[in-house]
Amino acid sequence: MDAVDKRILELLVHNGRLSYVDIGKELGLSRVAVRERVNKLIDDEVIEQFTVVINSGKFGKGVSAFFNIDCEPNSLVKVAEALAENPSVASCYQMTGPSTLHTHVLVDDFDALERFINEELYALKGITRVDSQILLRRFKSRRGLKL
Repeated sequence: MDAVDKRILELLVHNGRLSYVDIGKELGLSRVAVRERVNKLIDDEVIEQFTVVINSGKFGKGVSAFFNIDCEPNSLVKVAEALAENPSVASCYQMTGPSTLHTHVLVDDFDALERFINEELYALKGITRVDSQILLRRFKSRRGLKL
């Protein structure tokens, strides 16, 4: 990957809908050259997917909560898989520490958050501790990498 590939990635992170022609104009490349570079980045798994970022609050998900979930070591994968299948879970990562999962949940309101915690999260076997924080205000949300 060279500086041109990095610049293509920066442009796509900023606006994933840019056409190959528009990227080419910005970089002084032909549409075909840009397409070939993007396809190589996809083939090399540098670009995993193209997607849409939705403003969850405007979509009706008014509560954004983050959980640090400690699990029994032999239960971590099962808990993570169950959380990953839950439609309220936006992301779930294994973190360093005592078998900890970091999970981001988006729900409609505080009643839905309470139901998620009591009926779905606490129902999972193998969880030893749950710590939660509720998002008050977002100052920055990074999409992609700063190259």
